Amino acid sequence: MKVIGIEGSPREDGNTEKLVRAILAGAAQKGADTRFYKISKMNISPCRGCIGCRESGICVIQDEMTILYDEIQASDAIVLGSPIYMWQVTAQTKMLMDRLVVFVKPDFSSRLNGKKDLVLAFTQGNPDPQSFKFYFDYLEKLFSFMYYDVRGRVVAHGMRKKDDILDQKEVLERAREIGKSLVA
Repeated sequence: MKVIGIEGSPREDGNTEKLVRAILAGAAQKGADTRFYKISKMNISPCRGCIGCRESGICVIQDEMTILYDEIQASDAIVLGSPIYMWQVTAQTKMLMDRLVVFVKPDFSSRLNGKKDLVLAFTQGNPDPQSFKFYFDYLEKLFSFMYYDVRGRVVAHGMRKKDDILDQKEVLERAREIGKSLVA
């Protein structure tokens, strides 16, 4: 089984990266082959809206998103992580999400080889864990519409400093358990 983690924070080794890596560690503990990708370290351009990929299934932009297209197709499960900036995912994460249109055919059926399990991982500065629930629910519906099987969501709240998540042992443990459940 292959599980990939895609993380959309511009911060190096920050809370979101640690959260995604905890999920991957849980999956690896159960024997999964895991890989981690940091969007801000990759050369990925925004979608041009040309819609050429809808017919052909191939994006006209030749950048490192092609690596992620291949990895998504080859994976059994995906962990997508982002901090919340201005009530939504980061620009890096949104750019990736827009480029996933390559997997949607003109009739809105899927080009994915099989349904992909998906776990969403979020960090937020707001101390109220429910403050962005409506947005997280929306993202789950969006990914379900795009034929991903959303298997869970982990939210770490009150994240202000780079290592705040290390004080939230229960969140990290839940993340590892979700990772294990992807393989079980």
